[in-house]
Amino acid sequence: MLRLSYIGALLLINNMVIAQGKEVPQKIERPKLEDRVRTLPKGSPLTPEKLWELGRVSAEGLSADGTQLIYGVSNYQFAANKSEKNLYVVPVRGGAATPFTQGAGAESVLSVEENGDVLYLYKGQIWQKNLNNGTDKQLTDYADGLENVKISPDGKHILFSKAVLLKKYHSPDKYADLPKSDVYIFDNLDYRHWDTWNNGRFNHPFVATYEHGKIGEAKDIMADEPYYSPQMPFGGAEDFTWAKDSQSLIYVAKKKFGTEYAQSTNTDLYQYDLATGQTVNLTEGMPGYDTNPQYSPDGKLLGWLSMKTDGYEADKNDIIIYEPASKRQVNLTQFWDGTVNSFTWSKDNSTIYFTAPTKGTVQVFSIDVRKGVWNKMAAKIKPLTAGEFDITGIVGETKEGLVLTSTTMTHAPEVYFFGFKNKELRQITTVNDAAYSELAETKVEGRFTKASDGLDLFSWVIYPPNFDPAKKYPVLLFCQGGPQSATTLSYSFRWNFQLMASQGYIVIAPNRRGMPGWGVKWNEQISKDWGGQSIQDYLSAIDDLSKESYVDKNRIAAVGASYGGYSVFMLAGVHEGRFKSLISHCGLFDMTSWYGTTEELFFANHDIGAYWDPANAKSYDAFNPIKHVDKWNTPILIFQGGKDYRVPIGQGLEAFQAAQLKGVKSRLVYLPEENHWVLSGHNAQVWQREFFNWLAETLK
Repeated sequence: MLRLSYIGALLLINNMVIAQGKEVPQKIERPKLEDRVRTLPKGSPLTPEKLWELGRVSAEGLSADGTQLIYGVSNYQFAANKSEKNLYVVPVRGGAATPFTQGAGAESVLSVEENGDVLYLYKGQIWQKNLNNGTDKQLTDYADGLENVKISPDGKHILFSKAVLLKKYHSPDKYADLPKSDVYIFDNLDYRHWDTWNNGRFNHPFVATYEHGKIGEAKDIMADEPYYSPQMPFGGAEDFTWAKDSQSLIYVAKKKFGTEYAQSTNTDLYQYDLATGQTVNLTEGMPGYDTNPQYSPDGKLLGWLSMKTDGYEADKNDIIIYEPASKRQVNLTQFWDGTVNSFTWSKDNSTIYFTAPTKGTVQVFSIDVRKGVWNKMAAKIKPLTAGEFDITGIVGETKEGLVLTSTTMTHAPEVYFFGFKNKELRQITTVNDAAYSELAETKVEGRFTKASDGLDLFSWVIYPPNFDPAKKYPVLLFCQGGPQSATTLSYSFRWNFQLMASQGYIVIAPNRRGMPGWGVKWNEQISKDWGGQSIQDYLSAIDDLSKESYVDKNRIAAVGASYGGYSVFMLAGVHEGRFKSLISHCGLFDMTSWYGTTEELFFANHDIGAYWDPANAKSYDAFNPIKHVDKWNTPILIFQGGKDYRVPIGQGLEAFQAAQLKGVKSRLVYLPEENHWVLSGHNAQVWQREFFNWLAETLK
């Protein structure tokens, strides 16, 4: 698959040379759009139904010699309203894929052994099958089922997690004689999280002997501790790792309880010794997030991701390495002006590869981890990949390069090979190529705008199929959530820019203040300034694009979710006639009531602050959408999930009620069983239909 060079295009506009953490701007004039538009092949437009027919690819692992890739494909079944996932094997050098598993359900690879045996988890049990000549064999029959499994390097122990009842918050647990009651009783915060009420059960790591599928008596290594490991709500097996000698393991936990838990991000790495049963905190005195522990292949170094500030979930994410033998520790990315998404070790222990957002994309970088780093206290960081794509994960390393997962705004994730010598991506899996070959192409282009404070503001612009600069098109301003989440070349199965463009809309997605990839200062600027410069960035971006002759200024809408939904609510009161239609999904409408009902208080405390503190008055006045409702006069569609505890239901209901009482054309789409997202396939189809029906009604 041909991929146009993002860096090549960017050099035409604002070439940035990265050298030892410094950026040297080199301005070069950008050619006009008309000179770059090429004739696009005709095809059918992408529809919501076609979007959900695409296979969702997950890279699962590599054979020991790096010649074979095991990957998963999830396919949504409309009739059953569920997905089915199976595993496949394909040569890394290219060739036909062959099915590896075909059971009803979902299989996930645990490990690939030297002899080609693949251990995978299926319906809560461990199964085994050889890559070349094996048959499916169930190894375990553990009564409670297994989750987040990690088998020790010597194969003699197994680590997994399960929930343990430690607090009797739910009435049937507290009052055994009232089994049909359904009451929750709390004395602290952390009473609910994401989309689930706290029932007093805490995820804990368990360790047991393991031999040929037989699991011995499991020991809870956090016995009686009311803390979570893996982390809630999204932690998994990446929160566990074994030492090379199999004598100890590391788990991630935030050992805080109740109200203190809800206000802190201070997770730590705990080392548990199998022989003594003793636990040591390896990150004592490091107050922010410490996550993703990984030993180097030789076991001599331990790496993990770390944030400095307690309570700041979007802080700069650095890579720390620690040498257990000498107790030495160093921050590899301390002087690098960026934040790390994920990392992995090279097979020879000399290099760490990591992914990070940069200039509207996500790319791979490398760090030299040889002895010199201990003396210089700074690592040599080199960019490896560059192009008009996102690298979404590093699967593994071969002698010739890296196996990666990658995506663009117009192609769902597939697995690729990146060659160290030619610096190019070569596609390995082709799950959705046939589907995309029948779709009309949508052009994606980078655009720079001068923000209101004079700084350069980058946006992605997505054009409809067969775009003609001589015609006029309606425009959607996409407002990203987070607020400190990057708008890169990722592929969404709901907020899909290719789908929006395929319905005839130009989409502009600005990299406004608060987005990683443009330096730590740019990323941090949004905290305590939600309604300030970032909102001005959105207005600057849409005003700049509106100067183009092909933009229909009478048909412009603003759309977004979460902080993006908040942005839409804010824009509703300050846009001064720019927008003819608005769509907000799970947006924050009244900052006071939101602060009083959201669950992760560390986020609210850092970015907004408590409403009773006069120092935060601006967040609850000038930057509070409810304070600008007097100027609402634009049709608005409001989506709200019933199980969204991050932005609780009252936010959407308050906004809809205000619009209705103001006489503003408005519609509420309430999804009682959905959380902050829309996970059900049928519900997602309703979401898409309401989304595009509203635009058709209001952008006439």
